[in-house]
Amino acid sequence: MADNTTTPQAAQPNEQLTWLDRLIGQWQVSGGAEGTVTYRWAEGKFFLVQDIDLQQYGQPVVGFEVIGREKPFGAEKPGDDLKSRYYDSLGNTFDYVYDPEGDTLTIWAGEKGSPAYYRGTFNPDGDTLTGSWTYPGGGGYDSVMTRIK
Repeated sequence: MADNTTTPQAAQPNEQLTWLDRLIGQWQVSGGAEGTVTYRWAEGKFFLVQDIDLQQYGQPVVGFEVIGREKPFGAEKPGDDLKSRYYDSLGNTFDYVYDPEGDTLTIWAGEKGSPAYYRGTFNPDGDTLTGSWTYPGGGGYDSVMTRIK
């Protein structure tokens, strides 16, 4: 008698997640916020974790962000967008959508297409990400991340 059972195929990280490999490591941040951020993969490489230790507007901001494709309870497959949730020492929680393309990373505040976003470009060696945060009605700030580890 033939065995008609099938073993579910293990999920694999997609191309968008693989793109985030270039963020792995510790970075020195300068511009409107100053300090360090460190990116590391959570077990399985489905979620990237960012540890944040910055000074912004004269105030320390310590937090973390989890970046990946959402797969709600009961879903058969994850969503298409790379979404994140950020938590900090001030009690804030912010949602973002990461939108990598070529050497450019756009981080939309809230939803894709939001008027509040970050857009930065990697230099050819991949050790510097230069860009700026844009806020509706003006504002925002320049930001440079330089890999230190």
